[in-house]
Order: sequence, then structure tokens, then C-alpha cells
Amino acid sequence: MATANLSATPRSETGKGAARKLRARFAVPGVLYGHHRDPQPVAIDGREFDRLIEQHAAETTVVELALDGQSVRTLIREIQRHPYKRTILHVDFQALVAGEKVTVDIPIVIIGTPAGVRAGGVLDQVMRELTVEVDPSNIPNHVDLDVSELNLNQSLHVSDIKLPEGIEVLDDPEATVCVVAPPRVVEEEAPAVAEVEAGAEPELIRKPKGEESEEGE
Repeated sequence: MATANLSATPRSETGKGAARKLRARFAVPGVLYGHHRDPQPVAIDGREFDRLIEQHAAETTVVELALDGQSVRTLIREIQRHPYKRTILHVDFQALVAGEKVTVDIPIVIIGTPAGVRAGGVLDQVMRELTVEVDPSNIPNHVDLDVSELNLNQSLHVSDIKLPEGIEVLDDPEATVCVVAPPRVVEEEAPAVAEVEAGAEPELIRKPKGEESEEGE
């Protein structure tokens, strides 16, 4: 389980105007909710938050949020970004309680080179995250899947992933995670123009002399 620290301050003003003022000061508006508490608007330092998500996977990192002299264990549930800028517009934090399980998406990391790939096949990873229910103190950073023994036309499924005790998988056990497909054959394109006999002259279509003289009049 990865952990990180972040400072936050309560904010009383909400709405688009207040959010714009915060961003002008390089702060990011957010909200803290969960565990029978009313949603609490907060503000965090934008630069500090940028460093956090550069160094940690936001989805699986428990963030110790320092707020009003107390530390609240949280998970980042949503990061809203500007459509085409790098600007972060809003962050949602969920408060955690020991013994209370949460639902998270864990990255699937492929380990090894499949035997089928060494034989010329192509590994296609269909599924890249695993949805699980787990105690916050036991959230893994990722789950590994060894594909070394996978041959051509063989696949691995969710049920093939080995997980520590206490983690409940919510995805379909029969869902395909990856498959080794045969090498792709590139078909040659047919020539767009019919072949012309060697030395053949291009055919010229001319109008009868009578028609040419009539048009020139």
C-alpha cells in the first residue's frame, strides 16, 4: 500500500467564481466526503498536488490529508481536468475508516514474455485494471500476471490472477485479460490500374471532323 501526505484548508466560498479565484492563486478546489460526514469543501496547494500525482498512482494511494489540525486518511476518487490544458479543476477525496472496505481499480502488470510471442505471435492485453473490494490498509499498488507459459491462441482470465487474502474481485472471473494472437498477415493490395501492354500507345478519342468544325464556328 502506498501512502502520501497532503495539506488542505477548509473553504467557505463555493461556486465557479470562488473556484477561479483559488486557481489564480495556484490552489485547487476540492471536497472531502464519506463515512457519514457532510461533504466539506477544501482547498489544496496545486503545486503540492502535482508532485503527489507525479510520484504516486492516485487511484491506489492512501492520502493522509492534514486538515484543521487533524489527519484524515483518504482516497482520491476523482480528478477533474481542463479539457485541453494541464490544469486540475477539482479533486474529490473520500474519507476512510479502518475495517471499512472500499472499491478500487488496481493496475494489472504483465510479467514475462509469452512463449507464443517468441514463436511470432502478438500479445494483446484486453484488460488493464482489476476492480476489487479491499480494506484501505491492504490496497496493493498493482497486481502481477505471469504470461511466460502462454502459447499461440491461448488466453488468461481474471480467475488466473493470484491475489493476497482479503481482496475480493468484482470483475467477471471469465473475463479475458490477455491473449496471444497469431502474427498478422498483411495482404498485398491489388493494382489500382489495369496493366498496360508493353509498348502500347494510349488511345486518343477524337470527334469526327464534321463535329469539330461545327463547334469552331
